[in-house]
Amino acid sequence: MRQMLSPDVAKVLKRLHYPLEVILRCVRWYCAYPLSLRRLEEMMAERGISVDHSTVHRWTIKLLPVLEQAFRRSKRKVGRVPEKVTLDKSGSNVAALYAMNAGRGKRIVVRQVKYLNNIVEQDHRAIKRRTRPMLGLKNFRCACILLSGIELMHMIRKGQMKNGGKGQTPAQQFYSLAA
Repeated sequence: MRQMLSPDVAKVLKRLHYPLEVILRCVRWYCAYPLSLRRLEEMMAERGISVDHSTVHRWTIKLLPVLEQAFRRSKRKVGRVPEKVTLDKSGSNVAALYAMNAGRGKRIVVRQVKYLNNIVEQDHRAIKRRTRPMLGLKNFRCACILLSGIELMHMIRKGQMKNGGKGQTPAQQFYSLAA
């Protein structure tokens, strides 16, 4: 199966001694479900695979940036520039949009209504729910990688891959990123 891998993924997995299926399953489960590394270690042990939680963490840190790059190449194009933007009371976001409006013919309407922003904020619930079992992210670099992986799984579930991953489950879409 290693010959079917993309060159970037093959380079990352060069000296790893576990089967590719085990590595990808651990990384996907860690990003997709609210599991700690130690719980994931227990789950794999129940399946007869002895893997340390720190090994799963290293796999995640090595593999997620490559998979995210592959996803970005296969991500659906964004439609058009938005006509209305709903924000909270963040001054920097409002200032940036007003600066953008200065150079545009058709202006973006900025809405700062307290209750309209709830729908936008709901999209981040998955990340908040997912990071709780991690018991905090200790390192900024690792936090960026893990959060991008969680967001990657979230985007796959929302159908943001090209062709919407026709006929494929989110798991199959995730595994296809390594090919």
